[in-house]
Amino acid sequence: MEARNSRKQRFLRKRRLKVEDVTVVDDSMLKKAIGGTVVGNLMEWYDVGVYGYLAVIIGKLFMPDTVEPAIQTLFSLGVFAVTFVARPLGGVILGQLGDRVGRQKILVFTLLMMALATFGIGILPDYSTWGVAAPILLVALKLVQGFSTGGEYAGATTFITEYAPDKRRGFYASLLDLGSYMGFALGAAFVSILQLTLSADVMEGFAWRIPFLVALPLGVIALWFRSKIEDTPAFKEAQEAANRASEDARNSADAPKGVIDLVKSYWRELLTGFVLVSAANTAGYALTSYMPTYLTETLEYDPVHGNLLTLPILVGMSLCIPLAGKLSDSVGRRKVLFIGSISSVVLAVPAFLLMMHGQIWSTLAGLALLAVPVTFYVANLASSLPALFPTASRYGGMGISYNFAVAIFGGFAPFIMQALVTMTKSSLAPAFWVMGTSVAGFIAVCYLRESARKPLPGSLPSVASEAEAIELVETQEENPDLDVEELFEQVPALEENYQQEIADAKAAQS
Repeated sequence: MEARNSRKQRFLRKRRLKVEDVTVVDDSMLKKAIGGTVVGNLMEWYDVGVYGYLAVIIGKLFMPDTVEPAIQTLFSLGVFAVTFVARPLGGVILGQLGDRVGRQKILVFTLLMMALATFGIGILPDYSTWGVAAPILLVALKLVQGFSTGGEYAGATTFITEYAPDKRRGFYASLLDLGSYMGFALGAAFVSILQLTLSADVMEGFAWRIPFLVALPLGVIALWFRSKIEDTPAFKEAQEAANRASEDARNSADAPKGVIDLVKSYWRELLTGFVLVSAANTAGYALTSYMPTYLTETLEYDPVHGNLLTLPILVGMSLCIPLAGKLSDSVGRRKVLFIGSISSVVLAVPAFLLMMHGQIWSTLAGLALLAVPVTFYVANLASSLPALFPTASRYGGMGISYNFAVAIFGGFAPFIMQALVTMTKSSLAPAFWVMGTSVAGFIAVCYLRESARKPLPGSLPSVASEAEAIELVETQEENPDLDVEELFEQVPALEENYQQEIADAKAAQS
């Protein structure tokens, strides 16, 4: 009797997790979630790759012949940047909806809109046929793309991080960016093959449309994959908690917040995410969307070689991204992001100097140097950024921080860097722009809370097997990656169950 009373007293003094409190990931659903999200990211970046590699042709076809080639190129890059103007609006609206109606529904919508808008560019008449209406409609279609993609990356990262086991979240989340850059490489390779096999007249006549038209059947395939996935356990738990909550509790962190309340509550997290994304995407878009234009217009490579040189670098970098994600699961997100920011500052100038040398080998070496910080950056954003926000406001927080940063420092990166080259007459100008944003990125990492191997805020611990769940419960007091008291404060269902068990224990004592 005394031993039983002692156990009851210990229970009343200290809250502990039980095995049933730990989420054991359904392996088959995790695979479906990875497939469904990766194909969407692949589709998004396929369009980025196609448009980036056709920027010079599109500028020529959608502007009058009387306009100078440099202005035509800037117009095309400006249209590319316009896509990102709509991204913050899409991120805000779709992020709010994703936290309310579900991640999966919004991700289906974003994919459908993306595929239709890309296909629309492929059938759009050019300036010689429709005059000024052609560039206006091109801008309109790019705005539709921007709005839909505003919810794509934020939703995909939220989805996959909520599905992944805590100890492997960095690896699984990095697969999204593997899909992104492989999608870019796929689009770029498609354009390059057309340029190698067809004449310039044929490319400018009809063939440039083919990569855009292919987006529709690709989108149908991706849509089928995405329709097979279900909403995450973390989202379902958050919805149940919100449904159980009283009207007063709905204004707490446990319920989805409106835009203003979200900014007021999480402005530090939003600012940290914004700066990190700005630094990473400046380097990333310099390597991807801007590099074909830089090699062709500034370093005077012919368009085909300018495009082809980036392809092996992109493929190699894509394959290294999961390795960097896996590394972050071992050593921590902050250390890997520090590597990304420091290497960007150190390697930017040498990378551009090597490209300016003008030889094939030196250009490839310069591109490879530029790919190093991008690999360490992007491999960890997908796992680091969702961990800044609680489950109920994760999609919305990601939608704001990610898309505002991408709109300014990602989408406008090619335009800004080409404009800097034009104004300064220096081919090194883009390197200093990359360095400046990465200095800010380094500062942001200093304020980033380590999230590797830890449960997401507002979510229960997530593991890969029942045996792992048992081990986690048995070792919870000495586990450095698990703050049980904080977990009880953040997850309403845990506290509710605990209070009920206290009541039962007291009733049994009396």
